[in-house]
Amino acid sequence: MAVHHRSYIAIGDSFTEGLDDFTDDGSPRGWADRVAEVLAERHPGFEYANLAVRGKVLDQIVADQVPVAEKVRPELITFCAGGNDVIGFACDTDDLAARFDAALGRLVATGADVLIFTGFDLGRMHPFIRRLRGRIACFNELMRASAERHGCRVVDLWAMDTLADPRAWASDRLHLNPDAHERVALRVLEALGEPVDADWRTPWPAGEPAPWVARQREDLRWVRRHVMPYLGKRLRGEQVWDDYRPKRPELGPLTGAR
Repeated sequence: MAVHHRSYIAIGDSFTEGLDDFTDDGSPRGWADRVAEVLAERHPGFEYANLAVRGKVLDQIVADQVPVAEKVRPELITFCAGGNDVIGFACDTDDLAARFDAALGRLVATGADVLIFTGFDLGRMHPFIRRLRGRIACFNELMRASAERHGCRVVDLWAMDTLADPRAWASDRLHLNPDAHERVALRVLEALGEPVDADWRTPWPAGEPAPWVARQREDLRWVRRHVMPYLGKRLRGEQVWDDYRPKRPELGPLTGAR
């Protein structure tokens, strides 16, 4: 049975900000905006804020975004954090999970209905990315335990087979494409008990597999355009979030819905 949430704050990083699901003017939309658009259409007086900023690690999300939710006390919070920690050069998943658990406890204490998210299954991705699969699986289980302790729901992205397909990902292979963001939105609405008009489980359209040579060329292009610049920034200590701010920093009516 759906609970008619009248206020919603989305907390997180680039996944929640909406990369790589862009509108015509170049601003990110993403699954959280898509969920909010549906809720706004169905529930008069609905208000929404999206505090997510690309590149943020867990401690920054906790420092910058969690206090806003504690002050505003919305009826619904989605909390997805830790992904940028997990893909770092080193990550102690036990320590990360302990800090995640503490933040989750603070969010639940606001009285909001809180949804958290597992990491994706990268089993079908490039070996450079697939090496993180075990770390993600470990963090997933620790987050599930945290959700059980605090009595909140888990949106299981790992179990969404359609997201394990490379066709769900943008050219950087780190962010979902628009169709995949729509599937996540459908899954979240389903978790909230909201009726949906499509099924996120629908398989991707059948297509011809790319020739081996074309796949290798695409891999090399990806390494040159995305992997090497990312590693270079990390080695130089540059932060990707320096020039970005939350796109919807204050709770308010959803305007400009697309």
